[in-house]
Amino acid sequence: MDPEAFLDIANQVVKLKMFPYFDIAHCALCALSVREDLGSGAQAFSRKHPLACWLSYMLVVFAGGMVANGLLAEPILAPLKNTPQLLVATLVWYVVFYTPMDLGYKLVKFLPVKIIFSAMKEIYRCKKVYDGVTHAAKLYPNAYLIMVIVGTLKGNGAGFTRLVERLIRGVWTPTAMEFMQPSFYTKASLVASIIFILDKKTELISAPHALVYFGIVIFFVYFKLSSIILGIHDPFIPFENLMCALFFGGIWDSLAKIFGRGQLKEGETKDVKKTN
Repeated sequence: MDPEAFLDIANQVVKLKMFPYFDIAHCALCALSVREDLGSGAQAFSRKHPLACWLSYMLVVFAGGMVANGLLAEPILAPLKNTPQLLVATLVWYVVFYTPMDLGYKLVKFLPVKIIFSAMKEIYRCKKVYDGVTHAAKLYPNAYLIMVIVGTLKGNGAGFTRLVERLIRGVWTPTAMEFMQPSFYTKASLVASIIFILDKKTELISAPHALVYFGIVIFFVYFKLSSIILGIHDPFIPFENLMCALFFGGIWDSLAKIFGRGQLKEGETKDVKKTN
């Protein structure tokens, strides 16, 4: 592809407006996530406890903004001030949970629709991460750790509020902590935040901002579609295993076990000789 044409496409992606189409895709997949988390009793729960269902869903939809605002000492409910966005989110929730014959749910679950919505949501995620890093950079220009934290939370806030979201629905799962088992989306948002910081604050990345942004969008979309179509859920795991082995005691633990077994065998040999 011609470099100028590629750069033009990248610029168009950067300028994409998220509302309403990308918001609809995001909300639809959030509703699908809540419904699948409820399991086989989702329909009965939504009929019996519509308020709890709606509140938990809204927390998933606006989790990134709420958590980030809480950490930045800004109004936690500020993400809910956009009334059109709130109405769209509520409408999508109603369609997924309450349409006759479950048509809304079946439509979102339909693979071609799910693939399109998933690609749109990853573009939405990239925008959220970038906005989070930019906002944190304005408040704390030299606090790179804060920029990374806010960008990561904006990208996958729902992962960090899963405990509260389930608690709203009356389910207590204390082991559902994103810090203990970070999902691919948290790791990807973390990496994207670091890249955006390097792009904004250093000279290490010489490429135009639009290309950097577009590259991260492609990264998000590619691995999301790979997880749906090919079942590749977390490409970071091999690198994590290598890092743990080299820097977090893995190799030393293995060596200790090997030498421990060797010493144990030597002790057993000596005991046999003494017996004889």
